[in-house]
Amino acid sequence: MLDLIVRNARVSGEKDTVDFGCQDGRIAERAQRLDAPAREEIDAGGNLVTAPFVDSHFHMDSTLTYGKPRYNESGTLYEGISLWGEIKPGLDVEDIERRALLLCRWAIAKGSLAIRSHVDIGDPALTAVHALLEVRKKVSPWLDLQLVAFPQDGYFRDPNAPALLAEALDLGVDIVGGIPHFERTYDDGRRSVETLCRIAADRGLMVDMHCDESDDPTSHHIETLISMTAELGMQGRVTGSHLTSMHSMDNTLADKLLGLMRETEVNAIACPLINITLQGRKDTYPKRRGLTRIKEMMQRGINYSVAHDCVMDPWYAGGSHDMLEVAHMGLHVAQMTGVHETADIFNAITVNPARTLKLEGYGLDVGCNADMVVLQAKDPTEAIRLRANRLFVIRRGSVVSRTAPVVSEVSFLGEDALTSFSVSELP
Repeated sequence: MLDLIVRNARVSGEKDTVDFGCQDGRIAERAQRLDAPAREEIDAGGNLVTAPFVDSHFHMDSTLTYGKPRYNESGTLYEGISLWGEIKPGLDVEDIERRALLLCRWAIAKGSLAIRSHVDIGDPALTAVHALLEVRKKVSPWLDLQLVAFPQDGYFRDPNAPALLAEALDLGVDIVGGIPHFERTYDDGRRSVETLCRIAADRGLMVDMHCDESDDPTSHHIETLISMTAELGMQGRVTGSHLTSMHSMDNTLADKLLGLMRETEVNAIACPLINITLQGRKDTYPKRRGLTRIKEMMQRGINYSVAHDCVMDPWYAGGSHDMLEVAHMGLHVAQMTGVHETADIFNAITVNPARTLKLEGYGLDVGCNADMVVLQAKDPTEAIRLRANRLFVIRRGSVVSRTAPVVSEVSFLGEDALTSFSVSELP
């Protein structure tokens, strides 16, 4: 007997609906019609079924701190960093856990079952590290949480960072992070990239750096990150996050860097909601929007993702951890509104970040983890357009979240009478 059957599921790119049979946390069967008993059945009703959303770049230690102890009045990146510096001394493990667990509940209900979160290692007590390691254990039945050791104040700029980063990795943080553009000099930034990549290579870990999160077109630490990837044989294990300076740099340099990223299999992560909010703040008009060149990355075959980054914290006042909102903003700002481009943006919140995180068992094939989301939409384009309702969220073959279908009543005055009908009756 199967644990769960998901019937009448529409899979992107396939003409006919299918049934998924789930057993022992895996997709055991997949066919147009399964004739088998199951402990539970759900009917997808011809709606889109996808593998879960993946948020490849987030800050869970700072989430839901908006307005404490004050607001970011300028709305800038650097006031946000300063404000976070004011918040950090008062943090405790219980508060970070409470906020992070609440965010995870929001994420799961929105169909996000994997998150990579950067965690600030600048506190001598490593309060956020201890808190999020505990959160990682607590949420593991429902959500895969990866943690990046992030020297928020600069690996060389903060004299305590080298020892604290090593301690965080010893405690079990998964990935090596960095912020080269925040070092005191460009050379310090370059050296930080080289040093941190060697640390990751020695430990057999992945790298994910906040890289060139700046409007400065001469900031190209991604070049050093690419070089170290090739030198250390870390192809596919290195990620450049933000890369906003590429929005402003010379096209010839950008073209060179994109080619090298493709050659060395360096992943890219853009954060549309945050990049367009924080960048271009010193511009009058026209205003730059800072989002890196994801359209060109798509065309080059670079593995790029779009991510949420922040929810109600010193840098961003909005958000509900809805990855469809991220994709919706990304396709507008990047002008990726073509049919194939919109479908590719959907990949940027699903299969692409799953590849970046190296998630095992991700997908909808037999043998994959029985993790899936039933969306109230017929295809990825409609899902993004509507920020579609998540009817069912399934983790390892168990339904962990259900939401009633949205039915809107539309009324209009016809020639003879007022007529009411459900949107589901529209042709």
